[in-house]
Amino acid sequence: MLTQQQTTVAKPESAVPSMNDEHWPRGAEVLVRALVHEGVKDIFGYPGGAVLHIYDELWRARELLTHYLVRHEQGAVHAADGYARATGKVGVALVTSGPGATNAVTGIATAYMDSIPLVVITGQVPTTMIGTDAFQEVDTVGITRPCVKHNYLVREVCDLAAVVHEAFHLARSGRPGPVVIDIPKDVTAARCSYSRLDHISFPCREEKAAPNPRATQRVVEAILRSERPVLYVGGGIVTSGAGDELQGFAEALQLPVTPTLMGLGGFPSAHPLCLGMLGMHGTYTANMAIAESDLLIAVGVRFDDRVTGKLATFAPHARIVHIDIDPANIGKNRVADLSLVADARVALGAMLAEVELRKNEELEASRARRIAWWDVLRGWQLEQPLRFSGAHDEIKPQNVIRELHQLTGGEAIITTDVGQHQMWAAQFYPFNRARQWITSGGLGTMGFGLPAALGAQLAFRDQLVVAVVGDGGFQMTNQELSTAVQYDLPIKILILNNGYLGMVRQWQEMFYERTYSEVDISVAPDFVKLAEAYGAGGFRATRPDELRTVLSAALNYKGVAVIDVVISKEENVFPIVPSGGNSRDMIVHEERMKDEG
Repeated sequence: MLTQQQTTVAKPESAVPSMNDEHWPRGAEVLVRALVHEGVKDIFGYPGGAVLHIYDELWRARELLTHYLVRHEQGAVHAADGYARATGKVGVALVTSGPGATNAVTGIATAYMDSIPLVVITGQVPTTMIGTDAFQEVDTVGITRPCVKHNYLVREVCDLAAVVHEAFHLARSGRPGPVVIDIPKDVTAARCSYSRLDHISFPCREEKAAPNPRATQRVVEAILRSERPVLYVGGGIVTSGAGDELQGFAEALQLPVTPTLMGLGGFPSAHPLCLGMLGMHGTYTANMAIAESDLLIAVGVRFDDRVTGKLATFAPHARIVHIDIDPANIGKNRVADLSLVADARVALGAMLAEVELRKNEELEASRARRIAWWDVLRGWQLEQPLRFSGAHDEIKPQNVIRELHQLTGGEAIITTDVGQHQMWAAQFYPFNRARQWITSGGLGTMGFGLPAALGAQLAFRDQLVVAVVGDGGFQMTNQELSTAVQYDLPIKILILNNGYLGMVRQWQEMFYERTYSEVDISVAPDFVKLAEAYGAGGFRATRPDELRTVLSAALNYKGVAVIDVVISKEENVFPIVPSGGNSRDMIVHEERMKDEG
């Protein structure tokens, strides 16, 4: 990853700033031209004094760029994030200085933790006022430095075009991430010539070269010799578009595959080689497979604590193969026995090519070596499937997700907030394509689901987009209903309403002797009336016999719809690996942990 000191800016030729030459464009126009040249068509933002010149130019360029006015700067960045996750393109957000920039930080950090390509443009006070504690001044570069791939403070208008083009290059290359461009107001007013800069000399070039052939051979040989291998795959599979290569490689050697929360959809959930998600709320089979494996092939993952639990006991019998585009990830949390620093798609393609060079007898012997392993895995799947207790008088959240899956044919784009509903969606809505599942993984941001759905729906207006949220997270960003209605983005918001901050309550029940401290949020708006107040459709289900009818009506509603589903108040997510435990410590079903006495 580049450091602040390593980055240089290539200036356009003959770019001499002048406030007097009216024939040259203002900095604001230079910015807009650069965005257009980068292929940007949609921007999410919220105006303010420091960015008024930019908004003036956006109005003039409205046939080239469409600006979507959100209701909070956090929503702008989440919407750009949802757009980026759904498309693989760079999302763009624009906010003003001071509180505009600080309100955007949560969204920036969310994208950083999940390696999402964003360019976030922030306004800044004029350069002559920086450091004077001017009105709406904050050190945006300093504040965002820990949670961006890179950031810039543009002090000269002649640097602006180069910075914009370089920012897009950095955001989408290598391991993607957010880049912040902080632009003082006087820079947007100053005048300068504009160059598209098609041939910028960047400090680094994106290279997706094949990994070292000998290293690739060693990895393939280790896999061929293994008896209990597991492919552990994460968000890097989705980012690189490596789904076909992953599936081809797994099928060639009959390897079991377990995706992380961020990797869902990168390998089809319904595929017979898929063990389901692993980790804190992963399947019994996936977690036990990791515990018993003799070779763990980790692709596009960073050995996150929600997956590994106690690192010292994670995959204790396994040699580790780690494949990642970011060399900083190799060995950061778990020492690798073999590693490939490469894009996941390129690496898996090279490994598949190496497999295809092997003799059929060698491949057949390798697959035969794992027949007993597959017998064990299938036994675990039969013994401990995902399950939950039924109820006649309460709606079970797991049933809500299953009904959603059936009614949508498994084809909807699903966004979520963070908490119990997120885990139920991950467990009970099988994902069979990449970029169908959009969630905040690393930062765990409540309020993410609704604005992220806006970005996804904008990217794919002809597809059904459903934001699965909790009643807690929904109330953090529900003002974005107004944005959805204003721009006719017909998202469906499915609220799993239990009147609690559900995941916190579950931990308090299980590990804090049912001390329910500050988790009761039952004093809440009537969500149906709230939806109607915003001009959206409102729907509610309170009994199991209502669920399918209400869901069907809401999903077929022509506009924005809010679906308030009142679920069991104290339903828990299972399996669960207690914090700091290992996969063998799984509590797999509620009956094993409740003390009815």
